[in-house]
Amino acid sequence: MPEPSTPPGLISIVIVVYNEANRIAGRLENLGQCERPWDTEVILVCDGCTDDTAAIARTCPGGLTVKVVEQETRQGKASGLNRGIAEARGEIVVFADARQRFNRYALVRLVAPFADPAVAAVSGNLDIAASGQGAGAGIDAYWKLERLIRRLESEIDSAIGCTGAIYALRREAYEPLPADTILDDVVIPMRALVAGGRVLFESEAMAFDPQELAPDHEKRRKIRTLAGNYQMLFRHPGWLLPWRNRAWWQLISHKYLRLAGPFLLAVCLVSSVWLARESVFFRIALVGQLICYGVALCGLAFRAIRSPLFTAPAGFLFLQWQGLRAFFHYLRLRRTARGGVWS
Repeated sequence: MPEPSTPPGLISIVIVVYNEANRIAGRLENLGQCERPWDTEVILVCDGCTDDTAAIARTCPGGLTVKVVEQETRQGKASGLNRGIAEARGEIVVFADARQRFNRYALVRLVAPFADPAVAAVSGNLDIAASGQGAGAGIDAYWKLERLIRRLESEIDSAIGCTGAIYALRREAYEPLPADTILDDVVIPMRALVAGGRVLFESEAMAFDPQELAPDHEKRRKIRTLAGNYQMLFRHPGWLLPWRNRAWWQLISHKYLRLAGPFLLAVCLVSSVWLARESVFFRIALVGQLICYGVALCGLAFRAIRSPLFTAPAGFLFLQWQGLRAFFHYLRLRRTARGGVWS
């Protein structure tokens, strides 16, 4: 069994939930079954729950110390994390969600890198159920690429952001979040990185999400994530400066350039239409683009198609469309000043 070189005295696991009565017993049982050669406490923040989540958690066996913190009104995940960290006593804090399940050795793998004092945060590896739908297969490929990028970033210096369902942080590196923060799992580790710490990706710290990466499930999540990127871009402009953030180019290329994707594609299409009158080359380019869009639309419309020839462009077009929707969603959030409460 793998063990950390210098076991911490206490690990705190913080979970913020809203009406998870159907899942919480199984989740706590799963955490209780994980190998953990140190004392462990679970801080469960019930964010305005109106069901029996808190009562079930208080009576749930499994060898874990569970402290239930109830917020009477729903305040959002960021506020819940602030409250949970305030209650946590461990030097290392593990963040988790209610839906996913950890591998038996996930906690040990997640905590082990903190033997290096330069490490401020460690992201785990989330395995998501494969989609049986056409465009969903393209989204599966995107998620595999995302994990590869995080691993390579970690090997160079630091990953940009963590997987919210499974990551750990030195408690001393946590700074309270604004209540409307959307991408807490990027903002929290980015703050630690900018302060001088490293953010690693530990591929063997595995969690499993049974919810497929199907388009119907992904629409809302991607809009939320990309709107959070817009929020982060305008809220933390200093992170774009090389003398303030050593990972500035990784941040731009990994998080921010994807925001420009829908607009760049639109410019490319419009310019090809305009220039097609002047050159055979641009007429060929225009036809090529239209064929690609046609193939992508077929992949979206006929979800039984499993060929990568259709699923890859379908997944790509789906993500670009959600990126465009996220831009207007972010503008709407700013106008209404509602921010971060996501059901």
